[in-house]
Order: sequence, then structure tokens, then C-alpha cells
Amino acid sequence: MFERYPFEGTVIPPELLTEEGRALSLWGDAGWGCMVREDKYQTGRFRDELVGGCLQMFAAWSPDPRPTWMTCVPSLTHPELVPDFARRLSAALDLPFSPCVSKICQNKPQKHMQNSFQQAKNLDGVLAVEPGETLEGPVLLLDDMVDSRWTFTVAGALLRLAGCPAVLPLALALNSPRID
Repeated sequence: MFERYPFEGTVIPPELLTEEGRALSLWGDAGWGCMVREDKYQTGRFRDELVGGCLQMFAAWSPDPRPTWMTCVPSLTHPELVPDFARRLSAALDLPFSPCVSKICQNKPQKHMQNSFQQAKNLDGVLAVEPGETLEGPVLLLDDMVDSRWTFTVAGALLRLAGCPAVLPLALALNSPRID
């Protein structure tokens, strides 16, 4: 499945997986979910109330291990949307921010992929972690929306390969709830 990344076969090894993450909302739901949708597609900037919501969620979550720094999943379509929010959230959490994850080519939206195989294949070679840009310790990895979870999985594995001992995913909205 992965031809451009150093993962063997179709499964990412357990030592490269992310920790359990959190999402602030369900996409489009009343409250946070509506704010995320409106801000992404109408205003082009996530409002400060979402920073406050993430702070409340983070305090209730109390992740273990606790992240010591933060990064985010970038977008070529909206290049400043998520990094701007990540910088504001990292400042509110008193965590250093590093834009060490880059998107090196455009791919189709994950929500358009029909199954897990296509979702994973759609990300092969799309993301990279800039050498020397990661910081020490566990990282909080932010994305605005989660469709397939493969973006977090691949970005997390690349961060782990770059030396991060733990990757904690955080999304503003979950697009497709799943019961495990």
C-alpha cells in the first residue's frame, strides 16, 4: 500500500502509532461543530471561542503523556487556516509550536475515498516531517477535521520516525463518528 514511506506492508507498526486522541466536536453539530464549519468555509479563520473550547477539552482530557510541544497537519488549499489556529492554541497551552509537518503534494480529499485502502493510498508520499524541526518530547498534533483517521496515522508515524516518543492527535471536528 505505501510505496513512498518506509512502512512495510499494509500495516503501520505499533511503535509508530499515535496515542488516543480527541475531537472537540462532530462536524456541523450545534455549537462547536457549526462554528468549525462556518469558520472553515465562510470566515477563513477559526474563532477564539474554539481555542477556549479546546482548552476546556484539554484540561478534561489531561493526556498522559503530556505533550511538551505542538505541530499541525497543513493544507495546500487553506495554507494558514490550521497553522494560525495551532499557534494560538499552543500559546494558550503554553506549548512551543513547530510547523515541522509539511504537505509536499496535493491529494484528493480523504472524504472522497471509498474505503480504508484508498484512504491510506491517497496519503502515500503526501506528508513529510522537516528534518531538524521537531522538538523534544511528546507532541500534540492538530488538524481541523478528521475524515478517515489516516491523515493522523500517517503524520503520527512520520513524527514517530523523526524521534517523537508520543503523538497525541487533536481535531476540531470529527466528520465520521465510529464506534470501536
